[in-house]
Amino acid sequence: MFVNFSSYLIMTVFSLVGVAFLTLLERKILGYVQLRKGPNKVGVMGLFQPFSDAVKLFTKEFFFPVKSNFNLYWVSPVISFIVSASVWLIFPYFFVLMGWKLGILYLFSVLSFSIYGIMLSGWSSNSCYSVLGALRVVAQSISYEVSFFLLILCILYFSGSMNLNDLGDVQQKMWFVFLLFPIFIMLFVSFLAELNRTPFDFSEGESELVSGFNVEYGGSGFAFIFLSEYLSIIFSSVVITLFFLGGGTEFFWFYLKLLFISLMIIVIRGTLPRYRYDKLMDMCWKSYLSVSLLMILFYLSVCF
Repeated sequence: MFVNFSSYLIMTVFSLVGVAFLTLLERKILGYVQLRKGPNKVGVMGLFQPFSDAVKLFTKEFFFPVKSNFNLYWVSPVISFIVSASVWLIFPYFFVLMGWKLGILYLFSVLSFSIYGIMLSGWSSNSCYSVLGALRVVAQSISYEVSFFLLILCILYFSGSMNLNDLGDVQQKMWFVFLLFPIFIMLFVSFLAELNRTPFDFSEGESELVSGFNVEYGGSGFAFIFLSEYLSIIFSSVVITLFFLGGGTEFFWFYLKLLFISLMIIVIRGTLPRYRYDKLMDMCWKSYLSVSLLMILFYLSVCF
């Protein structure tokens, strides 16, 4: 028990350090996309900028709107962070923490819970912008979860197991990205919608909602929301790498593939404009849902 707890604690610390450097990488890439330098003052080439930002955010005064529901307003960013951190329990360690047979089912459950932190943040702020951003997220996430789970079922037909550790063994001769390329594209887009990332960042929508569901947050509250978002991005990259690009978390090659998926998410943010909301919902219910059902029938016939 103590070994498991200490292993998870070490993994959480290193994943948070990974979040710090992922944000630095994102700001650097977006800077060069927009023909500017990005952070380059704090440390060598801005290397310590994320840590400087963390100190600034956690030492700022905590304020709250007078009309907000204070208890929920205070605790909802922490809920988002806990949900994003708890999903790392099924990360396939070399010394497995909790790699039980139904790990992917646990992944489904935790991803479904991730919506509650954002929903409570928007509602408890009692601001029209926050509520509208939260409503968008709820509709968007619930819609894409349907096709998202159906697409993962196609992968489970090939792997024959709901344990993340078995996915690497199945892909020793050929990666699933070659066998299931349409599923890879659709699942990657669904992850972008689940993470509320560009071009589906309707929860924030800076051009129309100021900052969306987190418009009233600053300091430590904003820091927890920020950490939960980027922890989810890194874990989504882990899941996509495990599902389609082979396993082997004990090898350095695995983390290069993970970095490549994270870079794709960042570059998409710097290049694509925001999608229109009604088109997003049309794509989910009229295209993705029907195609994912047909894909299930096709791959079921291939496997059995």
